[in-house]
Amino acid sequence: QVQLVESGGGLVQTGGSLRLSCAASGSIFRLYTMGWYRQAPGKERELVATILTTGRTNYADSVKGRFTISRDSAKNTLYLEMNSLKPEDTGVYYCNAYRSPDNYWGQGTQVTVSS
Repeated sequence: QVQLVESGGGLVQTGGSLRLSCAASGSIFRLYTMGWYRQAPGKERELVATILTTGRTNYADSVKGRFTISRDSAKNTLYLEMNSLKPEDTGVYYCNAYRSPDNYWGQGTQVTVSS
């Protein structure tokens, strides 16, 4: 069983920055694809960014050039650096660990970008 705990959300103005963190319960980065997803009010959960066990990263088109996903294996922590934030980035951000058939989610952290 993998436990994921997100932190770092909050209220920020348009153009501002936030860094989200996701603490994992063990050394899982070499086994699991890690990702950040978000869910805006009234919308489905969507992919923001992923990082494979190899370190290769992937981003949604809407966040390319503004967000950076990274991980610190020594700290068992996944990060999402978010810059140039827009109101449409508002939502609950979830950390995910995936390795078929396992799929784990954190409880989410709220990000609100004011215009």
